[in-house]
Amino acid sequence: MKSIMSIVAVFLFCTIQANAQKEIPNITVKKLNGTSVTMDEITSEKGVKIISFWATWCVPCINELDAINEVYEDWIDETDVELIAIATDDARTKKRIKPLINGKGWEYKILLDENQDLQRALNITVIPHVVVIKDGKIVWRHTGYQPGAENQLYDVVKKNAN
Repeated sequence: MKSIMSIVAVFLFCTIQANAQKEIPNITVKKLNGTSVTMDEITSEKGVKIISFWATWCVPCINELDAINEVYEDWIDETDVELIAIATDDARTKKRIKPLINGKGWEYKILLDENQDLQRALNITVIPHVVVIKDGKIVWRHTGYQPGAENQLYDVVKKNAN
């Protein structure tokens, strides 16, 4: 009986968490050039967007963005998706962002969540964390990365791009 109650409790927690946040909060983040932009400005356009929370010190984050980078042009051609990589680096590590991006050749829109305000508002405690948005609404969230997880992400993008 206790195990059934535990399963029910976990299910309810996951359901509540999945439904807790349906929109991206309108928090200000920064572009690499230092200018500010609000999340409303970024997510107001129609269509599907992938928001990837990452940091320069996070190896799984970099592996995920590298894996997506290999197929990103095809994803754009097929679904018109846009990936926005939001770095959560703090003052100590943010100087590594531009050199890393330049070295990787990523073509993503890169933004900075310097004080982790957006990360906290979305209750993100672990990175990498990917959020898929369609028409300004959150339709899918995923934490962590294992090789091949980009295929599941692409399936979600394709399903929502129609």
